[in-house]
Amino acid sequence: MVRIAIQKSGRLNKSSLALLKSCGISIDNGKDQLKAAAKNFPMEIFYLRNGDIPQYMRDGVVDLAILGENLLVEKGQDLEVIEPLGFSRCKVSIAVPKNTTFNHVHDLEGKRIATSYPNTVNAFLETNQIKADLHIINGSVEIAPNIGLADAICDIVSSGSTLFKNNLKEVIEIARSEAVLVQAPHISKETKETIKKLRFRIQAVLRAKQSKYILLNAPNNKIKDISNILPVLKSPTILPLAQEGWSSVHSVINAGDFWEVIDQLKEAGAEDILVCPIEKMVL
Repeated sequence: MVRIAIQKSGRLNKSSLALLKSCGISIDNGKDQLKAAAKNFPMEIFYLRNGDIPQYMRDGVVDLAILGENLLVEKGQDLEVIEPLGFSRCKVSIAVPKNTTFNHVHDLEGKRIATSYPNTVNAFLETNQIKADLHIINGSVEIAPNIGLADAICDIVSSGSTLFKNNLKEVIEIARSEAVLVQAPHISKETKETIKKLRFRIQAVLRAKQSKYILLNAPNNKIKDISNILPVLKSPTILPLAQEGWSSVHSVINAGDFWEVIDQLKEAGAEDILVCPIEKMVL
């Protein structure tokens, strides 16, 4: 049995549950439950406050957690990241009021900075040899400049809409973060085996999200040129068509290279190109 912690609420909650569902794990949870069991996998899910999770891991209450990298800098630098998950990407940035003139990082010298991430900010200030006063606030730091509590803030930025609504502008990005799977310090041998199975499923899901399945038709004399373009796992699958001198080529491409590869394939003679999503990809 593996015990995994996810956010009780917040930006990681839905994405974490969606990942487990994609891994074929069915969770039997009712409204407002703090702990739930999986129906078809040896797993218990704990719904916990984000900031409390690192300590629960050290205390042996949970074996795994899905957390943002930014939280590990603050409260979990001793915990082991075993899998980057690729969702809930964001920035940790410095922002100031829109009417503030800001030209250089040293404009922060002597300023008051409100933040929920003091360790991150202190490391940044130390690296840049800047002295500033920190006001540690748990949540809603955007209001601090508007009420005269701070000259700047440091907070998570996703779309930037919250900054805009509070008349702030982003001036320095000091870190990037994404969701990661984190392992507790002391894990039993049996639990490690279960974690290995879970990671296998997660990796299959993540690979699929990063890839597309491509099918195309091409003249046989163009197959070699087309095969050289396709970044395949081993080699493309080539099937003869009913029309003499033509074949169907099947392969996998990186989702990020989609348009560039399509243009190259058309120039090389590919026709009738179909691109499909992949649900799981097991190597």
